[in-house]
Amino acid sequence: MNALHYLTQAQLARCCQQRSGEQRLSAQLRFPEATLSLAENLALHAAHSGKFVILGIPEDLGPRANGGFAGAQLGFQAFLNKFLNLQANALLAGESILILGEVACADLQAQSTALDHQQPEHLSQLRALCAQLDERVFSAVQPIFAQGLTPIVIGGGHNNALPLLRALSDCQQQQVNCINLDPHADFRALEGRHSGNAFSYAQAEALLQHYFVLGLHVQKNNAASLTALQQANFEYLSYQQIFVEGQYNWSQAIELSLQRVLSANTKLALEVDTDCITSMPASALNYSGISVAEAEQAVFHFAKLPQTAYLHLAEAAPAQHPSGEAAGMNQCGQVLSQLVQAFLAGKQQQPPSID
Repeated sequence: MNALHYLTQAQLARCCQQRSGEQRLSAQLRFPEATLSLAENLALHAAHSGKFVILGIPEDLGPRANGGFAGAQLGFQAFLNKFLNLQANALLAGESILILGEVACADLQAQSTALDHQQPEHLSQLRALCAQLDERVFSAVQPIFAQGLTPIVIGGGHNNALPLLRALSDCQQQQVNCINLDPHADFRALEGRHSGNAFSYAQAEALLQHYFVLGLHVQKNNAASLTALQQANFEYLSYQQIFVEGQYNWSQAIELSLQRVLSANTKLALEVDTDCITSMPASALNYSGISVAEAEQAVFHFAKLPQTAYLHLAEAAPAQHPSGEAAGMNQCGQVLSQLVQAFLAGKQQQPPSID
């Protein structure tokens, strides 16, 4: 089956609001042509000075396979509801952005409906489905890197970091660097695929030159994960060091993170688990995180680096909002849209490529 479902302008029209005298961003964005292959659509976008490709992953297999909450399959739809309705103006070049589509997840989601992660046999099945999803995400995103475009990947669990890193490393034919804005290192045991072990699997596959976690909560990571992180010579700057002990302010923390992962000829993966944000509806709701503005600031500064190859926004789960799914769709949509705008703004300001 196809790993990817295109999204068309007609399909997304139901998300768009109209107001007399105004133009929405949806009118400027590019959409794939149904008659063209993935490679052809990407080549066409690049030929028209396109730079960015937005891809959704509507799944919650990975978080559930990690014992987390459901609902991450709605993150991408929440994003579209807000992003498409932004005002079109000269400050954001919508023509540079291709709204490509979604990784095909519906059949895997359907197979997981009756699975309960508290039952060992069901948990094994969830993790097997997650491994199947890895293959589809890789197949969808590898051609984007191959075309020299920058993916912005939204929705689903943090399990999807592994196929993104595989695809980037495959195209570069070398290890890559990664910075992860996350309370969790996601460096759990290699016990079958889920949202808590994307980076330990990446290390086992020799995909990572260096990995740095910004905002890690020291008591939200098990001892084995922290030991494995140390043994791999990877690093973190903890939430406690920044906001409790006051060793660094946020700007200094961002700068230190950049120093740790910056290599002249090595691409950088930018990973954001949205549960780093205080009260964000997510697969692991967090009441002691950073603000939306602080997350935007970090994404903006990381995006300015020519080495930064993609943005991945994971774990937003609208159904986990205390006031219900509708409120969660509104909050998740706004936050995801703001983070994407911060990434695009940073990319607009990056210096000329050093390659």
